Amino acid sequence: MSHLDNIPSTPGKYKPDKAFRFNSSAASSSLSKLTLYSTLFLSVLLVFLLLLSSPSSPPSTRRQLSTGSHHTPLSLSHKLIRKSARPRSTTGHTVLVTGAAGFVGTHVSLALKRRGDGVLGLDNFNHYYDPTLKRARQKILEKAGVFIVEGDINDKGLLQQLFDAVLFTHVMHLAAQAGVRYAMQNPGSYVHSNIAGFVNLLEVSKSANPQPAIIWASSSSVYGLNSKVLFSEKDRTDQPASLYAATKKAGEEIAHTYNHIYGLSITGLRFFTVYGPWGRPDMTYFFFTKDIMKGKTITVYESPDKGSVARDFTYIDDIVKGCLGALDTAKKSTGSGGKKRGPAQLRIFNLGNTSPVPVSTLVSILEKILKVKAKKKVMPLPRNGDVEFTHANITLAMTELGYKPATDLEAGLKKFVRWYLSFYSGSKKKSS
Repeated sequence: MSHLDNIPSTPGKYKPDKAFRFNSSAASSSLSKLTLYSTLFLSVLLVFLLLLSSPSSPPSTRRQLSTGSHHTPLSLSHKLIRKSARPRSTTGHTVLVTGAAGFVGTHVSLALKRRGDGVLGLDNFNHYYDPTLKRARQKILEKAGVFIVEGDINDKGLLQQLFDAVLFTHVMHLAAQAGVRYAMQNPGSYVHSNIAGFVNLLEVSKSANPQPAIIWASSSSVYGLNSKVLFSEKDRTDQPASLYAATKKAGEEIAHTYNHIYGLSITGLRFFTVYGPWGRPDMTYFFFTKDIMKGKTITVYESPDKGSVARDFTYIDDIVKGCLGALDTAKKSTGSGGKKRGPAQLRIFNLGNTSPVPVSTLVSILEKILKVKAKKKVMPLPRNGDVEFTHANITLAMTELGYKPATDLEAGLKKFVRWYLSFYSGSKKKSS
């Protein structure tokens, strides 16, 4: 609502009471001056309020696309966009990767680009965690020839311009508000990104001609309070334990709707606790490493029966292979310009390691790699959205995507720690 909505449409009009008659010319002159001064004052006030309610910069009919750390004119951005999105051969894919500066987004973008696909990134570089890490990932992508447009998936005008500039064959939708516990602090951000943003992307995609195939990141969190082991794609997912899980479940239902009505080919991927180099600082393995090295006490949660909380930790390279397998086997969308022409492919897959590891074992492995004894505090698992365990059934992904995880937790953590020490020691040297 504008600041001007509560201001009368015709402010400052002065109507003298008809019951009084002023015969004096002096009184008439004073009244005229009073009216003039009142009008001038209200005019100044109105202009001031208009300035307060207006954007800091005037709107433009042609959006200035942002490239990340600096702004580039639209014409130059379009050249960079087309160059980045151009595949090496006519058989290559042209892929829009949302959340390209994120953990999974960076690795997937690099893998696609290295094999010859055209890749265009989109990321809003939010401050959920240190954006310095995202900017560092961006530099890696730029060296590989991947251009990132800085913008939000909720900006429909921006998305439309990207789709007008490039005929995408696929969209790898990895942008999301991540994290289970943060939902208790900022619930609106999950609805904004994971539901509204996803709908916005699907709206633009369904109106494209031709429509792209959509591959998007759901989550193992959708299994919620499910106690059946292993977690299978056919299991119930109607008991989310967190708002994050609820928004991802909502995304799966929304995907079904757009597939049914508009003929979009959509594949959802339920990631199970992804870890590895360039990971997210809010993940357990990441901040455990940081705190153990600093000699800080880490909190290890246990289940109500005093058992250890366990996770199906999945190494990033295995996740990337699953993402590419899903993209390569995705069939074309059947709609055109928002109209469905026939039934379209709709799939959901678990991408996990199918080998749950207790968090206590994770700590032991980190102690071994870091050669530092951790200071531990064991506490009951709080009711903040975390579940006691996750365990993926990956039979479907193995059959249809050729998915086969190959990295155990110790091998993966060694690679992560090697990157962590290199990245953060390098950052310290630069700052000093």
